[in-house]
Amino acid sequence: MCDIFFANPYKLGYNYIITNTKIMAKKTKISPKLIKYLEEAGINHEILEHRTVYTALDAAATMKKKINEIAKSLLVKADKDYYILVLPADNNLDLNKVSKTIEKNTGEKVKSVKIPGEKIMETVFKIKSGAMSSFGNMHKIPVIVDNNLAKLKKAIFSSGSFNHSVEVATKDFIKLEEALLGSFGVKKKIKKPKTAPKKKKTPKKKVSAKKAVKKASPKKSPVKKGPAKKKK
Repeated sequence: MCDIFFANPYKLGYNYIITNTKIMAKKTKISPKLIKYLEEAGINHEILEHRTVYTALDAAATMKKKINEIAKSLLVKADKDYYILVLPADNNLDLNKVSKTIEKNTGEKVKSVKIPGEKIMETVFKIKSGAMSSFGNMHKIPVIVDNNLAKLKKAIFSSGSFNHSVEVATKDFIKLEEALLGSFGVKKKIKKPKTAPKKKKTPKKKVSAKKAVKKASPKKSPVKKGPAKKKK
């Protein structure tokens, strides 16, 4: 039985724990199949309930976690085979490196790697767009974990729900999913905001000492002459 941790921002910071996963499955949209899958595996994990999130950045902000601790899951198609790639949320996917990783692990030449459209996810795998679970074994899809994520002690993985995530030790996740390993994530470059160019100061004109004295000295008022005296 796992601990279920609530991090609901609408509870004004009030956190509480429920350990009855059966009740949890009825009250929320998390898959009971996933709960059973994790319990039968016997690994320590936490199911995090949070407000609806659609991006890893939003999830990190909601759960007050570092963005590299959030694992994003992407479905790719390499020739005729599908794979779930799991990498840190602050990494971009390099498809060329993905093909090399698959070739290294399978020994087969890969001609093309692409991200399938939303219809494939919904019709073939019955998965909502943006709700790809990290647990590929449940869908019988091989999982490949990026080495940048494998270095972390713990990570938060997608449960396939917009309102729930699963925190588990990374090594336990790799073992559970029998995941392949590879380097296909490239850390995102964060552009620094452009600052307005500083205005050049116009140099002040130097005033000579003589001119400065002249300017400083007050003007002499003209002396008024009276009428000339008549000689006697």
